Amino acid sequence: MRRRALGWIWGLMLGALGASALAANSDARNRTNYLLHCSGCHQPNGDGRPDSGIPRMSGQVGHFLRLPEGRAFLVQVPGTSQSSLGDADTAAMLNWMLYAISRNEVPADFVPYTTDEVTRLRAVPLNDAPHTRQLVVEKLRAQGFKLD
Repeated sequence: MRRRALGWIWGLMLGALGASALAANSDARNRTNYLLHCSGCHQPNGDGRPDSGIPRMSGQVGHFLRLPEGRAFLVQVPGTSQSSLGDADTAAMLNWMLYAISRNEVPADFVPYTTDEVTRLRAVPLNDAPHTRQLVVEKLRAQGFKLD
């Protein structure tokens, strides 16, 4: 009986270590994907290049989740929709990025992006990303959120 209990304890410990290692690997993969596919314009910390028309995401992008069109925008913006990442990696990277760059602005009821959602939204390209972003920002400002 004691050996069985020890076996269960060891199994639980190894499972917890494995889950922790998987989460660390997942975070590293998502960070790498962000660095490779997004940071060239938006900077590693999400500060963007506002003087060049690249908006700051840090401390702001989480607010986009408050509107259906804002949530869709984050997938449909050309840098995301046209990246070479697959839909599953894109969903995972977006979910990671939101908390890494804009944790305090992510709504408490946020439902993570799924592969299916990314697939569906990528199929509907934006015609004018700056104009679409401006409309989302104006709606959020009208709700009292401060965005650049």
